[in-house]
Amino acid sequence: MLTGPVFSREVVTAARRKALYVVRAAYPAGLVLLLATAWLVYTGPRLVRGAGDVAHFGAMALALLAAVQLALATFFSALFTAGAVAQEKDRGTLELLLLTHLSNRELVLGKLAASLLYLGVMFAAALPVFLLLPLVGGVSFGQIARVYGVTAAAMLLAGSVGSTVALWREKTFQTLAATALLLAAWLGGCEVAAFGASRTADASGGSDSTVAALATVASPARALAFALKPATGGDAVLGLTDDAVVAVHIAAILALAVAVNAVAIWRIRVWNPPRDARPGRRGAAAALESQTSVAPRAAARPRVVWENPVAWREIRTWAYGRKVRYIRFAYAAATILAGFFVLDRSPGGGAISPAAILAPLFVCSLMLVNALAVTSITGERDGRALDLLLVTELSPREIVFGKLGGALYNTREMVVLPLALCVMLGAAGRTSWENVVYLVVALGVLYLFVAVLGLHCGMIYQSGRSAILASLGTLFFLFVGVATCIAVLLAFSGTSSRAFEVQLAPFLAFMVGGSAGLYFALGAKSPSAAIGWAALACPFATFWAITSYFLGYTLGIFLVTLATYTFATLAMLVPAVSEFDAIVGRTTGGDT
Repeated sequence: MLTGPVFSREVVTAARRKALYVVRAAYPAGLVLLLATAWLVYTGPRLVRGAGDVAHFGAMALALLAAVQLALATFFSALFTAGAVAQEKDRGTLELLLLTHLSNRELVLGKLAASLLYLGVMFAAALPVFLLLPLVGGVSFGQIARVYGVTAAAMLLAGSVGSTVALWREKTFQTLAATALLLAAWLGGCEVAAFGASRTADASGGSDSTVAALATVASPARALAFALKPATGGDAVLGLTDDAVVAVHIAAILALAVAVNAVAIWRIRVWNPPRDARPGRRGAAAALESQTSVAPRAAARPRVVWENPVAWREIRTWAYGRKVRYIRFAYAAATILAGFFVLDRSPGGGAISPAAILAPLFVCSLMLVNALAVTSITGERDGRALDLLLVTELSPREIVFGKLGGALYNTREMVVLPLALCVMLGAAGRTSWENVVYLVVALGVLYLFVAVLGLHCGMIYQSGRSAILASLGTLFFLFVGVATCIAVLLAFSGTSSRAFEVQLAPFLAFMVGGSAGLYFALGAKSPSAAIGWAALACPFATFWAITSYFLGYTLGIFLVTLATYTFATLAMLVPAVSEFDAIVGRTTGGDT
């Protein structure tokens, strides 16, 4: 078999786990619920008069489901593969695999295929839901085939990037952050290139350039737009038909995935184990230094440890590796580029809404803060260092607030730069100072929320991979849920005030399902009444904020967001401090 025994073992053991059956039942059920919600929203403010209206709904429903599935495939394929390999490295089992007779190809491809198994089963189980849409009308089977082709190619490339980066980097946070930034550079770079080419073409009075066409071929989002077109004829991009554009895109993405995996196969035994961990390397370097030095090196100054040693280690040492500074530099460069487009005053500079640029930047920063917070706990647990930490006399307050402060400090560029960009928006006159205050305070609350969410998931889940999936997955579903609600409201109902009055009933099941999922992720391992109320309130408050945004109730959105997410933060933070011993399994002297 091409993938080897690693994938063969996963296929055999996966059938014994409940998670396989849960995901392949829950995902299609969620899509059906989304379709039902969209139908109720569609028929609420209008009267369906004939087959044409039903076919129109079918076309819009396919676009909605395809976009949601593409986002899920890209994000979770990268997260699954990166998390699986990073866990092997944290536990020290990757070195054991390297000692076996497994070839590089079997290791890389086997781990990649094993990590993507659950996603493949999940999307295959959703295929019958997509095949129901041609029965409604407005959708062809060819469109569905093209949509699944684009999604599968994006899933394979994102998973290959996550696996390769995880094999390359030695720290879990470096893996997650580098993977996220590479995917953002891939998707965002295509949009920036297409936008720049279109502006150049408009200024010169010409047509779209080759750069814009290549960006269309390289971007899954733009290729998905061609895959959704009902007609496949005509001159689309580079003289190709719509079908040919999708085919070229799939071929290019598959070729890139093959190249990425080839690099991983070639370098896996060079990258692993890390050079500093190889036996005898440090001793040989020290011996060479002692032989070649002319005079003894001056004694190093003793390092004064703070009263809280956890905070000292997080802030004053390279706890997450020296390569973290490159991640900070990359995010700072992305922020400067985003600021250039947002504050551009040249003709046509306002063609893109500031929200369209800032929203992905803010989401990326929130994801990075959350990733570092959760890995600050999972790295200690998987490396068996948490057990040593628990036998000390450190108080829960010192551990929790030390980790929390370290997470915010080590991601300071991801926190400070977006806030500074918001202030620059007000200074440039792109928005009012009132909205700047709302935005800065709300973002500060969200940064604290995602950091506490990461610590909470890291403590309640014994498996590092499960904690990372729960933490980043919760955050991702929160953002995707918000985007989906906005898409449904805009596409299926319009923006009239009467339309918003009839939206609550169709979205009730959607929000109740979101509350149940949020409680399962945050409170199943450590239940509490506060977490239950927070899980119930967050989806409803978020829905109200979305509808109020279109009606211009900025103050109401600010107050509701501030109250809801502050309460959710406290609901996780207070048990983390007061019940820390019970959550992490530490026994005190009185218990023994």
